[in-house]
Amino acid sequence: MRTRVSLRLRGREVVLGERTWIMGILNVTPDSFSDGGSFRSADAAVAQGLALFEAGADIVDVGGESTRPTRALRVSATEEIGRTVPVLEGLRRSCAGYLSVDTTKAEVAKAGLDAGADLVNDVSALSFDPEMAPLVARRQVPAVLMHVRGAFDEMHQPWCYTDLMGEVCEELAARIVSAKQAGVTSEQVIVDPGIGFSKDASQSLEAIRRLGELRRLGRPILAGPSRKSFIGKVLERPVDQRLLGTAASVAACVLAGAHIVRVHDVGAMAEVARLSDAIAGGVR
Repeated sequence: MRTRVSLRLRGREVVLGERTWIMGILNVTPDSFSDGGSFRSADAAVAQGLALFEAGADIVDVGGESTRPTRALRVSATEEIGRTVPVLEGLRRSCAGYLSVDTTKAEVAKAGLDAGADLVNDVSALSFDPEMAPLVARRQVPAVLMHVRGAFDEMHQPWCYTDLMGEVCEELAARIVSAKQAGVTSEQVIVDPGIGFSKDASQSLEAIRRLGELRRLGRPILAGPSRKSFIGKVLERPVDQRLLGTAASVAACVLAGAHIVRVHDVGAMAEVARLSDAIAGGVR
């Protein structure tokens, strides 16, 4: 059963838990694992972002650097800003929906927030750039802290765990403490178990199965299973044939207590989440 948790978003308190929120993925990169190169122009990306909101997204997450499992290349902050800022600006002019900037670089996050983003989604849990946590604290915006081990080019290497979710919770708790030391308040934190990051297929499945253990951290839970490689391994399907696998994974995440699911196929997954919410039957 999902708990109610408050979050400071756009300067006011928002309570998550009554229903599952949908975060729509908008990759403005040439090399993302699923939709890389699909939205090469800012106009096309803005149109896609608006379509995601129309399909039911509560948040659109704009990312300019791929974290794909293989051959992901680091890009400069300048290039990442050039990819994301025009899209964020265009979406902010065109809609009132919540926007997220997906980055591990403080310089990019600052530019994204200046362009209209409402929160920061950092796959390194604010650890890759020492300036990221102080920036989040100064701007008083929410931040997604995702579990990961290793540097950027090591994120997808499998790791050994004695107690997978026990260690994920412990390591995320340590990142929350570090963020608080930089001035980030607990009301700004969202936690993400990092499905597909530093975990092989069986570990990703276990992370979904035990997702509810993240409740001990007392923060909203975001889960991102969309089109990930564990689905391909189980179902033996390529990236463009993982809709049903994603649907099953999203339903499992919702029933396990996710407050937000991060997905590519927003319309379909909004329906999955809505029915899963009805099956779950409420919050406490």
